[in-house]
Parts: sequence; structure tokens; C-alpha cells
Amino acid sequence: MSDIRKHIVFHGRVQGVGFRYTAKYLAQSLDLTGWVRNECNGTVTLEVQGREARINKLLVGLNHDRFITIEWMDAKEIPLVDGEKNFSVR
Repeated sequence: MSDIRKHIVFHGRVQGVGFRYTAKYLAQSLDLTGWVRNECNGTVTLEVQGREARINKLLVGLNHDRFITIEWMDAKEIPLVDGEKNFSVR
């Protein structure tokens, strides 16, 4: 299996509920790389890279957090980032 990279914008109750740090913890535990940041319009943007099955586990974990309410996601696959070694909160 090869790695993929996804750019995802989350809509819903995703700011002020620990979304970014939950995403970072889950991504690190799944050996994924990328970043997550709050946007001024109330959404959260995430770029994540790794095995597709692990990315799906990250999304399931975020969707099952009792404080986070994801109403919908806009996701697209984007080119890989060479040399990325960790997952960060921006």
C-alpha cells in the first residue's frame, strides 16, 4: 500500500472543543504526518498524509469524540509532501 495525502475542511462544532489537539494525538498514534489549523470562518483545515486505512481511522476517531460535532467535510486528495516527519498544530 502506498501513502496518500488529503486536504480536509471540517464544518460544524469544530473550534473550541479540542479538535486540533485530538487530531494531533490521533495522527501521531497512527503514524500519520501533516498539520491542522483553525480558520477564521469557524472551520478547521487538516492536511494528513499516510496510509488510507490509517487516515480513515483518524476520521472515525474525530467523529466519535463527544465534544466534536462534524456536520460535513470537504475532502480532496492532493500531492504528497516529501520529507514530512510529524503532525503539527498550526
